[in-house]
Amino acid sequence: MSGSFGSLPPEPAAETVASRLRAVAQFLRRALPLCRAHTVEFYTRGLWEQLVALSPDAVLEALSEAGLLRREQRQRPLEEAADSATAGLWEIKTDEFMNNKKSHEVQVMSELIDSIANFCGVKQVIDLGSGKGYLSSFLSMQYKLKVYGIDSSNTNTHGANERNRKLKKHWRAYQSRARANVRGQVLEESMERAVQGEMKCRANSNEKLLSTNSLLSQDQVNTSDSVPLEISGAFTDSAMLKTNKQTEPHLLTQPQSDGNKTCENAFSLLNILPADAVEAVSSSKYNMELCEEEKEQRKMSSIKAKASKSSDSSIYLPLTSYITAETELHDIITDLEDCIMVGLHTCGDLAPNTLRIFTAKPEIKAVCSVGCCYHLLTEEFENQKDCSPGLWGFPMCRYLKEESWCCGRNARMSACLALERVVVSQVLPTESLFYRAVLQVIIEECYGMITSDQHVGKIFSKSSSFVDYVRKSLKKLELDESKLPDSCIMGYYEKYKHRMNELEAFNMLKVVLAPCIEVLLLLDRLCYLKEKDNIAWSGLVKLFDPVKSPRCYAVVALKK
Repeated sequence: MSGSFGSLPPEPAAETVASRLRAVAQFLRRALPLCRAHTVEFYTRGLWEQLVALSPDAVLEALSEAGLLRREQRQRPLEEAADSATAGLWEIKTDEFMNNKKSHEVQVMSELIDSIANFCGVKQVIDLGSGKGYLSSFLSMQYKLKVYGIDSSNTNTHGANERNRKLKKHWRAYQSRARANVRGQVLEESMERAVQGEMKCRANSNEKLLSTNSLLSQDQVNTSDSVPLEISGAFTDSAMLKTNKQTEPHLLTQPQSDGNKTCENAFSLLNILPADAVEAVSSSKYNMELCEEEKEQRKMSSIKAKASKSSDSSIYLPLTSYITAETELHDIITDLEDCIMVGLHTCGDLAPNTLRIFTAKPEIKAVCSVGCCYHLLTEEFENQKDCSPGLWGFPMCRYLKEESWCCGRNARMSACLALERVVVSQVLPTESLFYRAVLQVIIEECYGMITSDQHVGKIFSKSSSFVDYVRKSLKKLELDESKLPDSCIMGYYEKYKHRMNELEAFNMLKVVLAPCIEVLLLLDRLCYLKEKDNIAWSGLVKLFDPVKSPRCYAVVALKK
């Protein structure tokens, strides 16, 4: 995706997108009751009997036959599965600054953003919900873009500034190491090739002497030591290393010796570092004869390197501001110019508001938005007492507005479930959900609390047993746990443990339906863009490995 698009890929027609949206909405109308169900209330409300006609074993068997669930539950560590899918994508070790998931997201998304910037001919990027500044920093340092990272949290902005300072220092260390590696390796290879060339030249001279039966004196033969050697291919700069195979230096095509592996590692680093990270080796230091093509390549490379070093376009400025659809960008960015607006996992309403700002502001030529946290979206028709006109997070498009479509918070929460992760790792949090569902029975029957909105947090991982879990949860909820003896608590556990397979099957059904809800939300945003007259191209792009990063789809659009 590096460079420019050249030409835009085929665009999904507005009619096709609208048709798919209607089909998904029609399907979900039947499945929404299950999606809206709260697993905390699984036993207290008898959800299996209400919503599922089959037995839990029949459901689990069907999911197993579809390849979505292995009944033997052979668990594969999620980290192992994700790492094997993305091995070798990230050359620079960023463990101090990013985890593997974030590294994957930043590299892939920044490459696409750079391609869009080149296509649109812009150098300014606005990163909404920039958080800790991972994407903004990388866009600035790797692709020489001028990035404004805007986040609503002062803490995040301060942290982004500090992290960017450390990352620059880290980046300079890699630059110095790359220079040392490449210089040392190139010099070593050039010396080796010089010796080989001299030996070859002597052999050719001896063959010529023998073929012509010339009788030369010993003094004449020794003059072959001074024959000029053509070894210009052993010296090159970073620009030439990225040309086509016809102009690649010979050292890249040699067998895999230890020395060559070291050199190839250095060259792979050049593809990640900025263009001016490695200084070109000057041919004036060596007695070589360069062809005109090589001289021209070196000249152009030198000009580009100087221009890059003298440019002040690669800037990252973290800013603090709460962004809404009505935000006036000129009040925040005084030097606003033609730009791209981006967002990596923008929470809740910020993702749809990013699209609204994009369509309204003429300076924004393109948008690349990956949303998340669907449960934080505001819904126009969720609360019938408050259906006031305004800018809601959902729905955005005309069709769903006309249908007064409502998902509900539990369904939007379900949309965040990761089907691909469950399929790969074969791990379901069944036991923790079972603990919480039985706890709810205890809370209602022993304490008279019938609401299910109490949050106990991540107590399951800190508990040694079900009794320990219940007591810790009751303390957190400020309920008197001393009134319940251990035998009473275990009585509830024994009563429901044989029904744990119901909860497993129910939760797996919610996981399977999760992509349908997410698709509805994403198609709603895409249809909104299709309804605008100033959009030249728009579509959904699958950016990330869904095992590594479940919220993997980007809404991408370009202005006319």
